[in-house]
This record gives sequence, C-alpha cells and structure tokens, in this order.
Amino acid sequence: MKKTGFKTIFFDNDGVLVDTEKCYFEANQLALKDYGITMSLEDFQKYFLRSSKGIYAILGDVSQAAFEVFRKKRKQYHMELLAEKPIAIPGVDRILPLLAEHFRIGVVTSSEKEPFERIHRRTGFAPYFDFVICREDVEFSKPHPEPYLKALTFADCKPEYCLVIEDAERGLRAALAAGLCCWVIPGPMACGGSFTGAERVLGSLEEAAFLLL
Repeated sequence: MKKTGFKTIFFDNDGVLVDTEKCYFEANQLALKDYGITMSLEDFQKYFLRSSKGIYAILGDVSQAAFEVFRKKRKQYHMELLAEKPIAIPGVDRILPLLAEHFRIGVVTSSEKEPFERIHRRTGFAPYFDFVICREDVEFSKPHPEPYLKALTFADCKPEYCLVIEDAERGLRAALAAGLCCWVIPGPMACGGSFTGAERVLGSLEEAAFLLL
C-alpha cells in the first residue's frame, strides 16, 4: 500500500540508480590529459553537476572540429570505463523492482542513449522503466526544465502526482523549474551542493522507499 499520492517517479540515472558519474568524471580527465589540461573534482562539480556549462568551461575557446575530436576521445574512454568499473549502488537492485510494482517509472537523464543502454545491459534494470528520456530527446539539458516537462507528457500524469528523485543540484533545479516535487539523494560526486527547494534530502533509495511504500 502506498503512503503518498504519487503515481509516477522520475529518476535521474547517474548517481541515483547507478554509480556512474565517477566514470564520466574520469573519462573527462583522461581526454583532457591528452590536451595537457587538468580537471579537479571541484571543476567537475561546478560545471557538470551544478550547471550545464560542462566541458566548454574547461576547454575554453576551441574550434568545433577540435571539440569533436575531444568528444570522440572522451566517449571512447567513457564507454570503456562503463564496461569495466563497478557501477552498482547497494540496494537499488532490490528497491527498484518494489517501486515498479506500485508506480510508473520514468528515467530522465542527461546521458546519451549509447552509454545509458550499455549501463543497463549490465544492471538489467531496463524492464522496470516505462519510458526513458536521454540527452538526444531534448533540445536543452538540465537545469533547464525541458527534460522534466517532456517526462510529464510521456507519463500523461498531473505534476502533483509525480515525484522526481535526483542526486545533484542541476537536476533539482530542473525539477523545480518544471513545477515538480523533488527528493534528493546526494551522491559522493555531488557533495557540497545546495539542495534548497528539495522536499527531502535523503541518505539512500531505501529511505525513499520506506517513505513511499
């Protein structure tokens, strides 16, 4: 029996369902090293987790051709790391199926489809997702509200019946801008973020499930 009026849960992916933000961080570091550039965790948090400036803020004013070369290298590193590194978050494999019995489950991620699919070939979580919105599916990424506004159309559900579960400030801002309730489960990569506006800040998905079921 559900304890809340929510009917649909929109999950962020990286940092909430899987511990993969560290892979993207490392892929950026490796690709930047080829250019003699060092990126700190603080840089990653500032430009990737709290805003959408991303790698443009690190690389600076480079040509589109040079940027595409960088992206190709980063993607290669990223895909290799996703195949090799441990990515499980303890308890998610047990909690997600329970939530899927009671709620529609959508995933709203800034990841591209290819790495997303590689991740969930490993996890086996895909059957629990009613729909997925990846970076290619929207014009603007988080913290813009477009990804969550699009999720609302996919869910065919009123905003007051939808819950967002995020791990970082950027996603929280996107959810709030879309008029949605958001619970935050900060991951290790998102430490030090400001979660003002979140209805709850929790320690794990297990805590969220206890409040929901």
